[in-house]
Amino acid sequence: MSSPKSSKALLGAAFLMATSAVGPGFLTQTTVFTKELMTSFGFIILLSIIIDLCVQYNIWQVITVSGKLAQDLANELFPGLGYLLALLIVVGGLAFNIGNVAGAGLGIEAMTGVPVQTGAVVSAAIAIAIFLFKEAGKAMDTFAKILGFLMIVLILYIAFTSHPPIAEAITHTFFPQKFDPIATLTLVGGTVGGYISFAGAHRLLDSGVRGESSLPQVNKSASTGILVTAIIRYMLFLATLGIVVAGTHINPENPAASVFENAAGGFGKQLFGLMIWAAAITSVVGAAYTSISFLRSFHPFLDKYHTYLTIVFILISTVVFLLIGRPIKILIFVGTLNGFVLPIALAIILLASRKSRLIGSYKHPLVLQVAGWAVVGVLIGMGVFGVM
Repeated sequence: MSSPKSSKALLGAAFLMATSAVGPGFLTQTTVFTKELMTSFGFIILLSIIIDLCVQYNIWQVITVSGKLAQDLANELFPGLGYLLALLIVVGGLAFNIGNVAGAGLGIEAMTGVPVQTGAVVSAAIAIAIFLFKEAGKAMDTFAKILGFLMIVLILYIAFTSHPPIAEAITHTFFPQKFDPIATLTLVGGTVGGYISFAGAHRLLDSGVRGESSLPQVNKSASTGILVTAIIRYMLFLATLGIVVAGTHINPENPAASVFENAAGGFGKQLFGLMIWAAAITSVVGAAYTSISFLRSFHPFLDKYHTYLTIVFILISTVVFLLIGRPIKILIFVGTLNGFVLPIALAIILLASRKSRLIGSYKHPLVLQVAGWAVVGVLIGMGVFGVM
């Protein structure tokens, strides 16, 4: 039976993963693909949830049983492999974070009329303040949980007011009329790709949750994170579907904002601002924390000063955004890119799961190994097919 302390850590890890996934790119991707695929997009969401669960169970179980961060597992599997994995994760995390900072600025602008750049700086300052707390981990967990629940409430309201064709959407979620492999790859990449799939697992290690005895709780935490993400994704899909079916124009420059404004009128702009700000700032926190967690074990200096490195990571993201402007078009591209990184990261974890020198006497379930390698193959296949 888990203690209250470990229960809080498990829930915190779940929401850190979920809120890391639900960023500005998540909102943009979901809206754009719903407009393109209509009710059939529900099937891609369902498929991505199945893939996401498989990915999370494999990665979270192997990391928590071994008690090792992903880059250390990779380096012990094959010298230098951990550095490559860290490079892929940190570069992708930084690219995502530039978009996250931009999204936070957009949110404040929508709510208050303050310029985007000013809103981005204020949001970055709030994110940095979280890491200045003496117990930054607990502050981060609480922050992720509060804003995660807020996002669920907001998107449920918007989905309800847009009056989507629910019966048709549910039918085509299981029996689609169209399919798009790149949309699937992008969704998976945006939900558990890159740094996101490791956010919760690394947070669990930080909280002292490790070992084979913790696996039931770890699986529950992973499932909760995917469930929260799935609820927000499916509700946003329904909200967008209701607007599209009604024949209302969706602004390609800011598709998610159009959904909120059309569903809730003038008040919708403020709701959109709050939603995208909550999504963006939690992703800023999650991306910074997880990206730096991939560096801190490489040298005692990096571990000792990891909090300051996290702050520098946020500052760099903010400065780049202020210098180059809003990278809206990057958001979907980076989601797809992370979809390509994911099979590499998952393959490393699956190979590590077979090495007793890394995980001791633990036997990773055969069904998870088979499912994991199937996901690696499917993601690579969809990626190759999609770019041909």
